[in-house]
Amino acid sequence: MINKQSLWFLTLFSLILVLSVYYITMPNDLLLTNNSVYENSSNNNIEETGAIVKESEILVAMRIELEEERAIKKSDLQGLLTSAEVTSEEKNEALEELKYLNFLSGQEETLEVKIKSEFGIDSFIEIDGNQITVVAIKDKHDSTLANNIMRSIQSTYQDKMYITVKFENS
Repeated sequence: MINKQSLWFLTLFSLILVLSVYYITMPNDLLLTNNSVYENSSNNNIEETGAIVKESEILVAMRIELEEERAIKKSDLQGLLTSAEVTSEEKNEALEELKYLNFLSGQEETLEVKIKSEFGIDSFIEIDGNQITVVAIKDKHDSTLANNIMRSIQSTYQDKMYITVKFENS
């Protein structure tokens, strides 16, 4: 039997999934029209905010894909936690994996903010075990910048991490 917490989780997850699919399948013309209206209205407020925040479509697509993968994993793990047929040891393992997925998301976001503040570059970071993949949006591909990004990220970890930096054009 499904309890209230599981029902709410499934309802919210379904809503997020439907909105994500709707956003992805929306025509680009509609998105461009809405963005231009937004940018025109926000140009009046540049003095207040300082700058317009614009993010690359590549980064948004990568984030959505990673979030969808993790949402599916979390949904499966939530199913294990609510199942009556699973042992307590398996439930504990599922709970630990859920905590780890949330921890990874937090680490990735922290590293993205660090790269943005240190180098002024929008980026996408994915952590998989001891491998970190960085996709940075920059027109000029610079090996010195890539090396500095790798050093900056490695400085936050005590263990050796395998860091890959890839540049994408904006």
